Amino acid sequence: MNTTVAEKLIEFIDQSPSAFHATENLAKRLRQAGYTELFEGEEWTIEKGGKYFVTRNSSSIAAFRVGKEISDYNFQIVASHSDSPTFRLKEKAEMLMDNHYLKLNTEGYGGMILTSWFDRPLSLAGRVMVKNGNQIETRLLNIDRDLLQIPNVAIHLIRDINEGKVLNKQIDLLPLLAGEGAHAGQLYDLIASELDVKAEDIYGLDVQLYNRTKPGIWGLNNEFFSSRQLDNLMSAYTTFEGFLAGHNEESVELYFCFDNEEVGSGTKQGALSTFSADVTHRIVFALGGNESTYYRALAQGFMVSADNAHAVHPNHVELMDDTNHTYMNQGVVIKAHAEQRYTSDAQSVALFKYFAEEAGVPLQFFSNRSDKRGGSTLGNLMMAQASLNTVDVGCPQLAMHSAYETAGVKDPEYMVRVIENFFNHHVTKSGNGTYIIH
Repeated sequence: MNTTVAEKLIEFIDQSPSAFHATENLAKRLRQAGYTELFEGEEWTIEKGGKYFVTRNSSSIAAFRVGKEISDYNFQIVASHSDSPTFRLKEKAEMLMDNHYLKLNTEGYGGMILTSWFDRPLSLAGRVMVKNGNQIETRLLNIDRDLLQIPNVAIHLIRDINEGKVLNKQIDLLPLLAGEGAHAGQLYDLIASELDVKAEDIYGLDVQLYNRTKPGIWGLNNEFFSSRQLDNLMSAYTTFEGFLAGHNEESVELYFCFDNEEVGSGTKQGALSTFSADVTHRIVFALGGNESTYYRALAQGFMVSADNAHAVHPNHVELMDDTNHTYMNQGVVIKAHAEQRYTSDAQSVALFKYFAEEAGVPLQFFSNRSDKRGGSTLGNLMMAQASLNTVDVGCPQLAMHSAYETAGVKDPEYMVRVIENFFNHHVTKSGNGTYIIH
């Protein structure tokens, strides 16, 4: 079984303990591939045949290529997100207990499976703002060692712990940092030492916990792999690889990876922000177009929204829809919902089927049980800013939103192949809604 893409994905995740790190790692790859970095606060010079990228908040990124032969062009877009559920440090995070324990005061970010965070090696990663003279600089932080743990309570002290104890994030889920001799100020001293700065020059923190349990491939035939942050770095990485591999000369091709999907996307760098509309507008104007050009490019365009999907659980098949079963290693999942939590419709599904079939990629279909409310993703939120025909897809996985999730080794390669094939084609749309694929 070919596990190459899965192994490279694991390496990417291992190097990306926060959305800030994931974004920087994507930016490094783009620089190596000859993409020119643009900045939102500066003028953009864009040419046919050019390759560019821009970041926002250091945690969201947009990359794009302009075809050499564009005229009445369209947008071909793939979008995913860089964040995952975790715990984030509060501003005053140190909690000293009887000079014997130093705990950290945290708050939940996104919808977590709380029990999955107990008794695991944890550490800290994120962004630190540092004063340097009259400048405030951004520094990435990754304390690359087992630093913290959230210890469970012994069954002898809570006899009914296996009967469904209700967990309190302010009491039960605070991580332990230090023991006897602990004192106030140690957290900032540690961060300062890691960044080689003075503690008093640390002016701001966007720092979170991350699971240090190593990713790994397992199963009788090495058919599964597990890791932190599969939702949604698995989609972010595989769609990025597909974007880099595929290309046509008649479209403007874009890759977006947004932050803050797990908390609703309503931030300046989220999918609900103006980021996608700002980037696409500026591309059109820099190429000499106008508002009419922009709206035509959207109307002719197509987007793939990629966020992981649920696989059938081996112990709970009853939780899935009766006829739409999705399994790991059986292909990319198309997600649909009657109340439009997902963007997929007959038109967008049909077009994605075309690209998958041509690439030899199997497809599966996910629908929620009609008596259960499911999740949503970034596709329909993006539509509030830049509306175009969109399909919601993902790789199937188990234990979504656990601190340690599981997926199939074949599916990352499937996603790369179908996204590559999507970008290898130029898609146009006639006035009567017919898609023509070149």
